[in-house]
Amino acid sequence: MTNERAVAEKLLQVEAIRLSPEKPFTWASGWRSPIYCDNRKVLGFPYIRDFIKSEMCNVIFEDFPDAELLAGVATAGIAWGAMAADQLKLPYVYVRPKPKDHGLGNQIEGYYKPGQKVLIIEDLISTGKSSLEVVDVVRNAGLDVVGMVSIFTYGFKQADEAFASKGVVYKSLTNYQHLIELAVEKGQVTADLQNTLLNWRQDPSNW
Repeated sequence: MTNERAVAEKLLQVEAIRLSPEKPFTWASGWRSPIYCDNRKVLGFPYIRDFIKSEMCNVIFEDFPDAELLAGVATAGIAWGAMAADQLKLPYVYVRPKPKDHGLGNQIEGYYKPGQKVLIIEDLISTGKSSLEVVDVVRNAGLDVVGMVSIFTYGFKQADEAFASKGVVYKSLTNYQHLIELAVEKGQVTADLQNTLLNWRQDPSNW
């Protein structure tokens, strides 16, 4: 079982997650958000990187024991997938956003065999749209998707519904709820803003 609080604390410690409810960030989708997540920053801190990797391997080992192959999602999931595959001694591939426009035109890079049970490794799950597009690519290649593991999820209702509709189980090492609770405890966010931050998740497109 993953330690969701400890993972959230590490992400805050290295500023992989930043909270700014007074001056919201703007996502590529146009949504205004009080939070910005960039788990790539964790890669620059070896001991924290090792902790996150170990937590991910624990989840894979406990919740997806039948996984025969790990598939990292480009670009942010590539490093985490490779590290987990190395520790667990599992085969590894990664998935491009679109097929290469030269050579063999691969979208899945690496060796795999149709029918293998594959676990997809993401760094972040928001609405689930881009993550589930990867699921489609992998399934179309003849692979059996057993689930997805990410470092962080916002816990949006539309993501849960989208994953359920595709029949995909997903697990995240930590989530928005744990993060906000911890940030309030540490004084990084005032208690007055806690409800504002939690309400954002209910209707992020109109926040």
